[in-house]
Formats: sequence, C-alpha cells, structure tokens
Amino acid sequence: MAGERVWVLADDRPGNVAQAVGVAEALGEPFFVLDVAYTAWGEAHNLIRWSSRRGLTRECRKKLEPRWPELVIGAGRRTAPLARWFKRKFGTRLVQIMDPGWPGRAEFDLIAIPRHDESPEWANVVHSMGSCHRAVPHLLAAERALWQPRIAHLPGPYLLLVVGGTTKDYRFGADRARELVDGANRLAEALGASILATTSRRTEPEAEAVIAAGLRAPHHLHCWRPDTENPYLGFLALADAIVVTGDSMNMCSEACANGGPVYIFSPPGMVNAKHARLHELLFEQGYARPLGGDTTPWRHPPLNAAEDVARVVRERGLI
Repeated sequence: MAGERVWVLADDRPGNVAQAVGVAEALGEPFFVLDVAYTAWGEAHNLIRWSSRRGLTRECRKKLEPRWPELVIGAGRRTAPLARWFKRKFGTRLVQIMDPGWPGRAEFDLIAIPRHDESPEWANVVHSMGSCHRAVPHLLAAERALWQPRIAHLPGPYLLLVVGGTTKDYRFGADRARELVDGANRLAEALGASILATTSRRTEPEAEAVIAAGLRAPHHLHCWRPDTENPYLGFLALADAIVVTGDSMNMCSEACANGGPVYIFSPPGMVNAKHARLHELLFEQGYARPLGGDTTPWRHPPLNAAEDVARVVRERGLI
C-alpha cells in the first residue's frame, strides 16, 4: 500500500476477485489488494448504499487511509458503492468488471461486461469475449516450470480434466460425474493421453469419489482442499487438450487461454441460459467444442479478456 497507483477491491467472491486481479496484472503496474469485508448492510441494494462505505466492517474501514489510488478495479455489484466513494472523495478513476448495477453506472470510467451478458451499448462499456482471468502467458510459463517435473512420470500428451460442481441453480452429483469421467476417458483413449484432473471447491464428495474411481488412463488427480497447493494453472499450461465442466464461466474462459483444444461438458439441464450463451459463443468463435463431438485436434488464439480490458484502460488514459 506504499504508494501503488492501482488498487483492487477484493471481497469474499473468489471468482470476482480473480477477474479484477487479472486485469491489474495485465496492466503491468504494481497494485495493492484491498480486502473488503461486509456487514449485513453489504447485502442491501446499491440504491441504499449509494457511493459510500456503508456496509463495510469497522476493520475494513480502518484500512482506508491516505495514499489514495489513481485507479480502482472492482468486480460485481457489491464493490460498486465503495468504488464510487473513492471517485467522489478523491477523483479516482474506476474500472468495474461486470455490470455494477443501478444506480451509478455512469460514474465508472470503464465497465467490462462479457458478451454473453447481453448488456446495452453504453459509452463507458467494453464487451469482452468470456471472463477476465489470471491465466496470462508469463504466469502460465512459471506454473508450467513448477509442475512439469512433478508429473514427468506420466506419458504425454496430457488431457486436463477441470471439474466444477453444484451451483445455486443445478446440482452436480454422481450421475453427472459418471457421465463426465466416461467422456474424458473416451477422449483420452482417442488422443493416447494421460489425464491431469483437478476438482474445485464446489465439487461434492460423491462426485469426487466417482471421478477418482472412474479414471482409466494414467492420471494425476488433485482433489481441491482449502490451504493446499493447487496445480490448476500448472496443469492448464501443460495440457495438450482440456475438458472443462460448463458450470463455471471463469473456468471455461481460463481453459481457452491455453490455445489448444477445449471440450465443454454441458449436457441439457446442467447450466442456465447465460452459461449456455457463453458456450455457444466459444463454439462459434472456434475456441471450444462440446464434449462428445469432433475430436480432430485444432488450435486457436489464446483467449484472455483481462489483457483486452487492460489495453482499453491504457488507450483511454485511465492510468
């Protein structure tokens, strides 16, 4: 916090934080991550919170000391009132990932909204393909160097299996997991590949057990646990092809940063309309295919909306 020009507002939503941090990293500027914690008022509509610190815990407010930033990057609705407070008090420029909601959209210098959100064409909005994320080339290269020796006993090529899980709308249980692992096994056999598999914080124990028991090819399975070393980015960098569950827009977007074949597992009834729109856009643009379809290998440009947003930030003179 010793004079960084860029601050990231990081609340309790890891997916949102990863997107904001991804843009900050893509800018190439030193940045400070402000941990934002909420009281019960943090759930109130932004019309009530307005451009203020209302809804922040006392400990969080204490962190707001002089050496104010030139640029604040936030993500999602709940960080928007604090971002607008910075602008009102100190003239800070604001970049918000995803629609901050009403009121106050016009106060943001740039709002980055994915195309699958189908938002209006406002003057301060840039539309991105997929979600912003941290899987930039230099980070992938570092993670690749870290994890390559650890999986050297497995013969290549490598098929990465990225497993999400249950969402607020849909459950990902044993039946879904069985269908997923069967599809991944068939693809691995067609490619002659070993499988690098990783679960996530949303993967239910019964789904994890099905995957652990069902992998047939030579494999390394990492079961996500809090406070354990996560090989996800290393596996992403090492993968020759990727299977990803369609329940996470961030994971689908990160998979496409690899530049190689991406297969999305999203059978009917698994995701909502917004997720389905992202999948269709990725299929149309040649970044991904449905799992179970054409297995002919292909390449595509690495996809990272964070780099695109960072470029617009600089083009518009916001930093």
